[in-house]
Amino acid sequence: MTEDILKKIKQLPPLPESAMQIEAVYQNPDSSFNDMVKILEKDPLLTADILKAANSPLYGFSREINAISQAVGLFGMGTVRGFALASIVKKSFSLDLSPYGIDSDMFSLLSKKQHALTTAWCLKTEGKLLGVLSPAAFLVEIGKVLIAQQIKTEKKEVEFRDALKELQDVEAAERKIAGVDTPEVSATIFEHWRFESGLVNTIANCQNPDKADEADKKAAQILQVVRATVPINGVVTEESISKAKDLIAKYALHLESFEKALKNL
Repeated sequence: MTEDILKKIKQLPPLPESAMQIEAVYQNPDSSFNDMVKILEKDPLLTADILKAANSPLYGFSREINAISQAVGLFGMGTVRGFALASIVKKSFSLDLSPYGIDSDMFSLLSKKQHALTTAWCLKTEGKLLGVLSPAAFLVEIGKVLIAQQIKTEKKEVEFRDALKELQDVEAAERKIAGVDTPEVSATIFEHWRFESGLVNTIANCQNPDKADEADKKAAQILQVVRATVPINGVVTEESISKAKDLIAKYALHLESFEKALKNL
């Protein structure tokens, strides 16, 4: 981690009380479905954001979700935690991804597609992992915001675009020009905010899942597959699907549920 990026992370404002309350409920093994619903319903703006996200066509529900209790019932506490944290965290950043050649809407769609694929793929087959995977899939790319800021500060936009074109690998270009990559920065952000080690470890090792702690390897593998499927421009292609399926075969993950999940994208 470079000193400049680390300084930016340390200067991030603390998360609001609503995020802390959501985390307290989620991490408490004695908390119930109703406890989560009560916390979320205290914040009308957050409730509206969650319902808007949950009603995206990407999730494939045929009827409208019009209550937080309904969203928690359909998606589970872990996934709704992801909706909530994504809404809260993204408001902590000024989203300028211009060095990557994408705007804030494209970045938002990228996150939504990665999350929707993760949810649809894992809801029935790996539901226990969604507590980590839901926020991880929504927010794994957030490190790009600080990397983009640093590239602009150092006036290296042209160098970075050239590196992207030459290397055809976003993380490799980031390391070449900024000295860090997205998973490293994103993981350090969540470590700074004192999120659980499983979330930090999954994000930090999503490019090299073999380096993850044993308990987090599968989540890191799934996150790597999702990021391979939905690249930075948000466009799923035959090439990206092929790359993802190679990883699924390598890790012996559930292919049939992955193929079903792809249909909504």
